[in-house]
Amino acid sequence: MKIIIIGNGKVGFTLARQLSGENHELVLIDQSAQALQSADTTLDVLCVVGSGASIRVLLSAGVRDADLVIAVTGSDELNIVCCLIAKKLGARHTVARIRSPEYYREANLLKREVGLDVIINPEHAAAQEISRLLRVPSAFSVETFARGLVEMIGFPVMESDGLAGVSLFDYNRRHPNGVLMCAAIRGGEVFVPNGRFVPQTGDKAYVIGSPAEVVKFFHTLGRDSGRIRQITVLGGSKIATYLTWAVEKVGMKVRIVEQQEDRCRDLAERLPNSLIIHGDGTDSATIEEENLLDTDAFIALTDRDEENLLMAMTAQKQGVKKVIAKMNRPNYMEMMREFGVDSIISPKDITAYRISAYVRAIANSQGSAVENMYKLLGGDIEAVEFTATAATSFLDTPLKDMNPGGKNPRRLKDGLLVAAIAREGQTIIPDGNTRILAGDRVIVMAKHLFLQNLDDILQ
Repeated sequence: MKIIIIGNGKVGFTLARQLSGENHELVLIDQSAQALQSADTTLDVLCVVGSGASIRVLLSAGVRDADLVIAVTGSDELNIVCCLIAKKLGARHTVARIRSPEYYREANLLKREVGLDVIINPEHAAAQEISRLLRVPSAFSVETFARGLVEMIGFPVMESDGLAGVSLFDYNRRHPNGVLMCAAIRGGEVFVPNGRFVPQTGDKAYVIGSPAEVVKFFHTLGRDSGRIRQITVLGGSKIATYLTWAVEKVGMKVRIVEQQEDRCRDLAERLPNSLIIHGDGTDSATIEEENLLDTDAFIALTDRDEENLLMAMTAQKQGVKKVIAKMNRPNYMEMMREFGVDSIISPKDITAYRISAYVRAIANSQGSAVENMYKLLGGDIEAVEFTATAATSFLDTPLKDMNPGGKNPRRLKDGLLVAAIAREGQTIIPDGNTRILAGDRVIVMAKHLFLQNLDDILQ
């Protein structure tokens, strides 16, 4: 596919780096030649200096032959204009990053009137991810598939779980459950577990199943699933606004600490049911006066990674039940994990993953295309959701017949697991006798594979 990315900021560069490894023809446009230097020297992309809203620049980038134009500049208005012009000039598909709550509320109108195919809001997506994490305090990652029928939960294995030191086969025999451990990492080594896998204390593991079965599994582990009632947010960002709108619907109380007085006034108008505190949330006097760490969850969302890192570690040390921090720098993310803060949100990564899923979907629109995609464990494993269609080549074939030694000459690729199937409102954890039918939503875990179609799971 020919893909034009307009804007080489954090999101644009992350997206270009991700897509450059997927055999696409990439063009990167930015008004700053300096901003393009890193991409030009490290990535397999064509760099064009200029405005993405310029017809001349877009034509020089080859917009008439573009399969996809992605506008991720720092301006919502510029992104909309870039996509509008690109579509008029012949681009087949357009994606725009829209951050303003006002514009985002008019997403359907923008799609219809401007011709946008996809609108991505990093702050809204980050807020949705945080709200999912607040529902499962013991998890560091909560991802959903098949419109909520399937959940995948990442959690650290603890000595008290009864899971450590026991093979999955033996544990499941003693504690029958409806979930599947589908991925794990230990000391930098990534696993797609089978029944012989033995989890160890300190492993980071993922289980997948229906929301009800996941809750039962964590109850069996003895994990505290106490409800989060009070959350403290450091930084009155757009993420804080979207998050508050989401969690107030389920009865959570929110207080937001923000240094800028004008932003506090704006938050007070938007969020009349929340407590807005004007002050420096990193100042020890403010922390004590406002009892900021007397809370069920502490969420650091400032624009400064250093402040988020410091305050997340402080909240963790003070025993706050759930600590979440926004982070952009990979080296800080690793540092936070070393200190036990596993719930880290990166809006630029979330945006890049969602756009990558859309790229794969339109790359194969005639087959069983990608519906959803998440990268796990530092990107070493992908969880990809497909919808099986009549074109899928192995419908109604037992999965055991596609394993080594099976009857089917076509085999499942190594490093791959069919983790879950959603069918007619039900969640199925597959075994060897399970057959995939047309219309099924199929979630596949893949290690170091690039899956664009459900048929790609076969050798």
